[in-house]
Amino acid sequence: MAILGWFSVLPSSPNSSNQLPYLKLRNSSAPLLSSNNNLFSCTIFNSRSNRTVFACRFKLDTVAPEFVGVGENLPANYGEWFPKADPNDQRRAGILLHPTSLPGPYGIGDLGEEAFRFLDWLHESGCSVWQVLPLVPPGRKANEDGSPYSGQDANCGNTLIISLDELVKDGLLMKEELPKTIDADRVDFSVVAGIKDPLIAKAAERLISSEGELKSQLQDFRQDPNISGWLEDAAYFAAIDSSLSALTWYDWPEPLKNRHLAALEEIYQSKKEFINIFIAQQFLFQRQWQKVRNYARNKGICIMGDMPIYVGYHSADVWANRKQFLLNRNGFPLLVSGVPPDAFSDTGQLWGRFPLYDWKAMEKDSFSWWVRRLRRAQNLYDEFRIDHFRGFAGYWAVPSEAKIAMVGSWKAGPGKSLFDSIFRAVGKIDIIAEDLGVITEDVVQLRKSIGAPGMAVLQFGFGGNADNPHLPHNHERNQVVYTGTHDNDTVRGWWEGLKQDEKAHVLKYLSINEEDISWALIKCAVSSVSRTAIVPMQDILGLGSSARMNIPATQFGNWSWRIPCSMSFDNLETEAKKMKDMLSVYGRL
Repeated sequence: MAILGWFSVLPSSPNSSNQLPYLKLRNSSAPLLSSNNNLFSCTIFNSRSNRTVFACRFKLDTVAPEFVGVGENLPANYGEWFPKADPNDQRRAGILLHPTSLPGPYGIGDLGEEAFRFLDWLHESGCSVWQVLPLVPPGRKANEDGSPYSGQDANCGNTLIISLDELVKDGLLMKEELPKTIDADRVDFSVVAGIKDPLIAKAAERLISSEGELKSQLQDFRQDPNISGWLEDAAYFAAIDSSLSALTWYDWPEPLKNRHLAALEEIYQSKKEFINIFIAQQFLFQRQWQKVRNYARNKGICIMGDMPIYVGYHSADVWANRKQFLLNRNGFPLLVSGVPPDAFSDTGQLWGRFPLYDWKAMEKDSFSWWVRRLRRAQNLYDEFRIDHFRGFAGYWAVPSEAKIAMVGSWKAGPGKSLFDSIFRAVGKIDIIAEDLGVITEDVVQLRKSIGAPGMAVLQFGFGGNADNPHLPHNHERNQVVYTGTHDNDTVRGWWEGLKQDEKAHVLKYLSINEEDISWALIKCAVSSVSRTAIVPMQDILGLGSSARMNIPATQFGNWSWRIPCSMSFDNLETEAKKMKDMLSVYGRL
């Protein structure tokens, strides 16, 4: 309903009585009344005097108190003009659980029935975010031991999490072809690969030789320009790699190493079947993942992905884009990545398998490599965390021949120019900045300049003094708070490793007696002012150190944890209700 207000003003000239005057608000350059103003509708009345009277109707969806003079009456319903909540500021909570950790019949979590059951449980618990680790295929040649952060290609999907049961539903496998079920609480990646790889390849072959809608979808996938740009390179790389025993592409024959056209054409002719099967397998991954993602979206759940800042040297990414990396003329890394000494290692962490980017070359190319990578991430996730975000401001560079990371030095990163190029190309994207470790002022300013939330980890909060940024009273609204990440111990494992005086400090801060410490820290996280709270599934289950996902600076025994076979989402109703009640109290539903 419009509010009627009256104004009486003197015309600016004797001949202007029939014209709408141009009035301005105090401290504003905008006209209050003009023919183009959408705030008012006005009727002009001429009096016998030189005054012109206006009957002005405020449009309530746009009028604000500053459009009314000091001391004048505000509209009758002014008391109902409450601030409107920004949907982008809605408080929320989620669970960190990598798909490989889901229950499943064949030794590894997959994109089948249990993924949908987990999303149902997530919805019942009141959570609206599912955070996963990188979905890339882990490398298999350099003892990566299943690490999603040591992938052979930054854009491909991990075919080991393709559901065999879903392939049966698609008619690409026969039920009697399925292997015997494996009851395993930890993933043995080599065993799983030996079981699943041949069956997924067989399903891909049948898809290629079929006719119908699924085959048509495969062709569309292959011809999608946002897919083909990286998929063909990945397929050629895998084809060459499978036919040679070299540890890295640096040791390939020169024509293949240097991507001579004649050599690539020969590979295509001799390995055409392999290349086609590789592409079909990526399509099957994409199809199953999008089915899961669409189900999550219908449940009101966002999927938060994870993107390592660096890519492995033995990858299609480096082989096909050598000019984008700091390599010598022969293709060997000049410098490699890492971090200086930190809480996880006294000598720093040396990431020798990850070459550094040639940021100057990338900038000349308008960061097209990163634009392509970010487009792929948008295709997989609703939002995503960038691991080691600080490397965009300043990065630790270690000579490739070094044995420890502490001999490295800091070098300037691309800064905001990278994100300006990305945003121009793909639009605004939802990024979470992993800003843990050595965080200098330029990292903070870069993160804020692009509006990305940072991270706080409660397990890091109880060392030091009251200024510790991980303590809840120092949290920020635009932040993601964790009880712990994939690199931390579980809450219970962390607690059991604390000294008595450290435990006393935690109990005093949380104002609790020694009780269920996992849920005490979960409550601490969800009560934080931070907009997003993420809890690893291990903490929901109250598990100890044996359920830890990764120990940084160690190579073996990581990434293999799975939800125990003795547990099922049907039996976790108590945990779901407890979580939902807690989220309700702290406004995260």
